[in-house]
Amino acid sequence: MKNLHLNLLALILVAIALTLGAYKVVRLGLPLLPSEEIEVWSVEARLSFKAKNKPVKVRLILPKAPPGFLILDEDFVSGRYGLTIHEEKHNRIAEWVVRRAKGDQALYYHLQLTRPPEPKTEAKPADKKNRRELPAVPAQPEYPPDLAPAIAALLDEVRQKSADTVTFTRELLLRLLAPSQDANVQILLRDVKTPHEKVIKIQELLAGAKISSRLIQVLTLQEGMRHGELMPWLQVHNGEEWVTFDPQSGASGVPDNALIWAIGNEPVAMSEGANSIKLDLAVSRHTQEAVRIAEQRARKLNSGLMEFSLFSLPIQTQHVYRVLLMVPVGALLIAFLRNVVGIRTFGTFMPILIALAFRETELLWGVVLFTAVVALGLSFRFYLEYLKLLLVPRLASVLIIVIILMVFISLLSHKLGLERGLSVALFPMVILTMTVERMALLWEEHGPGEALKQGLGSLMVAVLAFLLMKNDVLQHVIFVFPEFLLIVLALTLLLGRYAGYRLTELWRFRTFLSQGNQ
Repeated sequence: MKNLHLNLLALILVAIALTLGAYKVVRLGLPLLPSEEIEVWSVEARLSFKAKNKPVKVRLILPKAPPGFLILDEDFVSGRYGLTIHEEKHNRIAEWVVRRAKGDQALYYHLQLTRPPEPKTEAKPADKKNRRELPAVPAQPEYPPDLAPAIAALLDEVRQKSADTVTFTRELLLRLLAPSQDANVQILLRDVKTPHEKVIKIQELLAGAKISSRLIQVLTLQEGMRHGELMPWLQVHNGEEWVTFDPQSGASGVPDNALIWAIGNEPVAMSEGANSIKLDLAVSRHTQEAVRIAEQRARKLNSGLMEFSLFSLPIQTQHVYRVLLMVPVGALLIAFLRNVVGIRTFGTFMPILIALAFRETELLWGVVLFTAVVALGLSFRFYLEYLKLLLVPRLASVLIIVIILMVFISLLSHKLGLERGLSVALFPMVILTMTVERMALLWEEHGPGEALKQGLGSLMVAVLAFLLMKNDVLQHVIFVFPEFLLIVLALTLLLGRYAGYRLTELWRFRTFLSQGNQ
């Protein structure tokens, strides 16, 4: 019954840790590996215009939850202009105003985007309500008398070779983009001069087939782009969602590098009290640590979980916890090596503290310095035994001797130009003192063999703990997902009920076990 209780407790701890970890990975995009970096696009929009020494109002449509992207950050360079941001239908609008301005003016908008961890979809998360509300069926356009027969003939041909809204639109675009256009298409496109006019013409044709459509402004993201432009694309509603088409190629869907900037026929940039407004777009691409991006993503998603993460602590405190969080991992290793393997050590936590010191001294120098201090301290401890001191004064004397030895080693190393020797001061003095005392007692009671065996065992466990606690991947996982310490706790609790043979005992009793199997 007690085993069942312990097993259930361990299972609950593991389930809680895995659930929190899965949420951070899937929803917030926190990386499982420390070297993970994520592609980030930076877009700069520059609005230039000439003010006429009168009140000026400038409007710029901003991206609003663009499909396939997550807005990490955005900022504005407004100068002395007042800035307000509000929403109108499917778009966000930035509006700059000033009482009076004269001459050439420039306003800037900076945007940072990345891919969300979820699979890309064309439906916007914030637009689910609009997806359920079907757009109104467009009214039948009144085509000019000279174009009406050509439009009717074209629509009939397209309707015969299509099965639904999407295939109808695709077939219509193929007709309009065909290298050798028939007479009807040539008549329809004879007055079309710009891509914007072409999309408007396609919308008029789709309205004749009772298909709801809308124009969208798309920016194709390209590394190093200067003076980029928004291109008009087409979206049609298939009864469930909006499907995107590139009117220049006829392809459906949103490419990975296509950013939907605005929805509707309204100009992206407008001004009052100014002339010659111009929008220039520049694009750059870089990589950024996935952890930092996950923090920004969590803020955008209003996730309170990251507010209680270790990243909310000051930087210096974060560095401290990067070390402290590895101590439970080292404790689990020691529990396994002592209870399952059977390695004997001086105390339970002495190897962990020595391993922490190895982080600063490096492994080879740490082993040399630790061995030197313990060996010299042990020789002085044997001398103190002849003085017949009481326990507390003897321990105090050993502590003083250990500190003197550390100072001597540091000075000698400095004179010899061995800067690594200065790091001996990082060893925990009390732990070294207790190690020397414990080793001396074992030497007297059980002989030098047992003392050296436990001393070497302690050093070996400290080395293994250092190698484990120094692992970059493990450090990253424990710091980013501290809830995984619950898994470490669960494993430690399960080790507490282990009552089988230790591996060293299997070797010790190998003759007896082999005879028992015969």
